[in-house]
Amino acid sequence: MKHVFKHSLIVTLLFFSCNEKQSETLEATATPVVDTYVEDNYNKQEVDIEMRDGIKLHTTIYSPKDTSKEYPILMQRTPYSSKPYGEGKYKTKIGPNTHLMKEGNIVVYQDVRGRWMSEGVYDNMRAYIPNKKDNNDIDESSDTYDTIEWLVNNVDNNNGRVGTWGISYPGFYATYSTIDAHPALKAASPQACIGDFFFDDFHHNGAFLLSYFRAISLFGTTKDKPTDSTWYKLPELETQDQYQFFLDAGPLSNLNSYFQYEKPDDKSSNKSDKIDDVFWKEIVDHPNYDSVWKPKGLIQNLKNVKSSVATMIVGGFFDAEDLYGPLETYKTIEREKPDNYNTIVFGPWDHGRWASTQSKNFVGNYYFGDSISLNFQKDIETKFFNHFLKGDGSKNSGLPEAYVFDSGKKEWSSFDAWPPKATSKQKLYLNDKEALTATQNGITKETFVSDLERPVPYSEDIKTVFTPRKYMTDDQRFAARRPDVLVFETDVLEEDLTLAGDILANLKVATTGTDADWVVKVIDVHPGNIKEQEDGMQDHLKLSNYHMMVRSEVMRGRFRNSFETPEPFKPNTKTDVTIKLQDVFHTIKAGHKLQIQVQSTWFPLIDLNPQTFVSNIYKAKESDFKNQTHTIFNDSNIEFSVLK
Repeated sequence: MKHVFKHSLIVTLLFFSCNEKQSETLEATATPVVDTYVEDNYNKQEVDIEMRDGIKLHTTIYSPKDTSKEYPILMQRTPYSSKPYGEGKYKTKIGPNTHLMKEGNIVVYQDVRGRWMSEGVYDNMRAYIPNKKDNNDIDESSDTYDTIEWLVNNVDNNNGRVGTWGISYPGFYATYSTIDAHPALKAASPQACIGDFFFDDFHHNGAFLLSYFRAISLFGTTKDKPTDSTWYKLPELETQDQYQFFLDAGPLSNLNSYFQYEKPDDKSSNKSDKIDDVFWKEIVDHPNYDSVWKPKGLIQNLKNVKSSVATMIVGGFFDAEDLYGPLETYKTIEREKPDNYNTIVFGPWDHGRWASTQSKNFVGNYYFGDSISLNFQKDIETKFFNHFLKGDGSKNSGLPEAYVFDSGKKEWSSFDAWPPKATSKQKLYLNDKEALTATQNGITKETFVSDLERPVPYSEDIKTVFTPRKYMTDDQRFAARRPDVLVFETDVLEEDLTLAGDILANLKVATTGTDADWVVKVIDVHPGNIKEQEDGMQDHLKLSNYHMMVRSEVMRGRFRNSFETPEPFKPNTKTDVTIKLQDVFHTIKAGHKLQIQVQSTWFPLIDLNPQTFVSNIYKAKESDFKNQTHTIFNDSNIEFSVLK
C-alpha cells in the first residue's frame, strides 16, 4: 500500500487547537494582522549553549530594548522548535501570556537535546539520573542547570532570578527543571505536564490510545544533525472516517508499514517486521510497564524537587492528553515536599486552552463562561511569576493553595488543599433496572455482548482528528442507546451533589473470554427544560437532556492486578477490576441526574482488545480477536469524593 505523508510542524495542532467548529469559523472570517510588538520592544539573540558533555543546545533569547533596569528570565525548553530561526525573524507572542510579555521579562526558548537546531540524540522522556558520576551523565535536569548557569552569567540586565514554564511536553521539561535545580531557579509552572508515558497521552492504564497514532512519528523519527526544517513524516489516513479506517486496518501489527521509511541502502526483501520509528518500536516491543517505561516516568523522582523552587501546577479538567501528569505532579510534591510552596490551578479547559486569548470558553459543545482563560493569565499566572521573580518571593503570595473551577456550577473556588479536606466518600451501586443507588438491591447482574466488528465509538462525529479533545464533554446519548453500553442512573436529584476529587470504580465482572477492557464514564444528565446555549452547540444537538461526560477512563483488564505482569481472566469467573478515574470538581445540580455508563470498547480512542489473552496485543493476529459476553454484577460500585 502506498501511504501519503505531509511534512509540517504540528505544535499548534497538537497542543493549542481550538474547538473545531469555532476554528473553522475564525479561519473563514479572520483578516491577517501582523503583530510587531515583540520586534518593536525586544532584541533577539540566537546562541548555542555548550552543555557539560560538549553538546550544544540552540537557544533563542528575547531581551527588552529598555535596558534601564534588570529583568528576570522566563524560559521554556521544548521539543517543538524555538522558531522562527534567523536574524530579523521574531515570534509574535513570547512568554506565558501577553501581560508578562508587555511588562518586560527576558524570555528564552531552547530546542532540547536532539531536536531541531540542537545537537545530540533525542530521548523521548529522557530518564532522570539521580547520582551523576561524571560529565557524561546527562539528563534534562543537568541540561537545564547548565543552560541557566550560562544565561545568568552571560545575558545582560538579568536580575539573577529564573522561572520556567511550558504546556504539555514543555511542561514536562518545566517539572524536570525543579529537580536538582539551579540556585537561580525560583519559580516553575508545569502546565498539562506529562508525568509518565504509560499513563499520559499514548497509554491509559495499559490501553493504547489508538487515536494518537498519527502523532507517533513526531516523537520517534530520529535525526543526525541540527535542522531548521521538518524531518519527520506524519501519516495521512486518506479518509475522513477514522473509525472505519482503523476498523478496516485490523490488528495493530498491520499499522507497522506506516513506520517503515525507505532508505537508499535498504535492500531488505522482507520488511513485514521492520520498524524504523524508534517510539513505535518501543510501544510495540514493550506492552507492559517494564524497564523501558518506568525510568521515563518523572513522578517517582519528585522527591528531588528543590525546596527553593516555587511551583504552580496548571491543568484542565477536560484535558484529553494530560490529566494524570499535573494531578500526580501536584500531589506527589505535596507528599514528598510538604514544606515547599506548591499550588494547583485546574479550570474548565481542554489541553492548553488556558493560554488562549479567546473570550468565550468552550470545551467541545459545552460552554463554561467568558474570559476564564484571560482572567487566569492576568490574575493568577502573572501574579505568580511576578511575586517570585520580581517581588519578595515569600510564601505569602496572595494566591490560593488550590484554585479550581466547578464545571457544574461554572464558578471558581479556593481551597487550602486539593482534594478539599471537607469531603466524604460516597458509594453508589450499579443495580438492576438501570438504577444507581446508595444501597445494593439483592443479587443481580447485567450482561452485554462485546462485538469487535461493531465497537462502541468514542464520538458520534464522522471525521479524522489529529488528537481528539471535544469528546471529553460530548453528549453521550448516542452511547446510552446501544445494547453494548450498560447505563445506571440516579433519580432526579433534589439537591446539589458536588464531586470533588478522584473517583474509584470498583467493578465486579466476568467474561466468557480471557481478556477485556473496561470503560467507565461519569455523566451529568441535564433536564429537558434547561435553557439552551446561545451558540457553540453542534447543529444536531440540544442542551435539553444533554448527557455531558464529566469523567471517563479505561482499564485494560490484563493489568487489573499489576501493570508489570499481565494476567488472563478465568472465563465465567467473577473478578474484581478497579479503575481510578482522575479528579473532578463538578456539581450535579438539583434537577439533573448522575449517570454511569459501562462498556468494553471505545473505538478508535483506544485500540481493540482481542478479548483473548495474548502475550502482546501489538503483535496479535486476526484470529485472536473474538466476540465475548461480559457481565457486571450489582455489588459493583462507584466511590465518589463528595464535598460536604
